[in-house]
Amino acid sequence: MALPSNATVEAAPNFLANLEATYPFFLRQDPDTADARLARLKANLKQMISLLAWAPASGRLARFLSARSAQAVLKTNAIQQLAEQARLPNLRECIIGQHIVLYAHSETEVVLLAIKHQRQLRYAASPTNL
Repeated sequence: MALPSNATVEAAPNFLANLEATYPFFLRQDPDTADARLARLKANLKQMISLLAWAPASGRLARFLSARSAQAVLKTNAIQQLAEQARLPNLRECIIGQHIVLYAHSETEVVLLAIKHQRQLRYAASPTNL
């Protein structure tokens, strides 16, 4: 029995911008621990990337997909259509400490779309970054 080949994992520009914004957030919370917290987050992200390369569907279904309001459903449908057009039809989330990573994937490709702290109300993901 052959082992599955690894999926490619890439980060969208929006994800990288979100990641860069975490350090100022950490500094505002506690300047004494900001460096260590950022290093721990990056180490955890590396582990997550290894897992996603091996098993792209290992995250949970993105919670916003179960939106009920008309406005949320319209936004969700638009994002889902863009993901399907990019041939990354599945939207999932991974929990990394107090952060949630939104990603799109197929069986062979993963694109990290956004990262947010659990205290944030929504992702800062732009649909054009799919």
